Amino acid sequence: QVQLVESGGGLVQAGGSLRLSCVASGSIFSYNHMAWYRQAPGNQREFVAYITRIGGTNYADSAKGRFTISRDNAKNTVYLQMNSLKPEDTAVYYCYMLVGVGNAYWGQGTQVAVSS
Repeated sequence: QVQLVESGGGLVQAGGSLRLSCVASGSIFSYNHMAWYRQAPGNQREFVAYITRIGGTNYADSAKGRFTISRDNAKNTVYLQMNSLKPEDTAVYYCYMLVGVGNAYWGQGTQVAVSS
């Protein structure tokens, strides 16, 4: 079993920054990649960014140039540095981990609110 715990959300003004963290625990030794998704009220959950076990990254177009995903394997932690935040970035941000083949896990989410 895998547990993911996010932190770092909050309220910030447009143009500000936040860093989200996700700590993983449990049977994670064979994880494939970790990612961040977000879900705004009334919208479907959408992909933000992922990072592979060996450090490869990919971003949604909305995140490119503003968000950076990174990980610390020694701490079993993935981060999402979010800069130049916009009101449309307001959402609940979820941590995701894929372990092995087809074993997907989600965190409980952390709220990010960006005021204009």
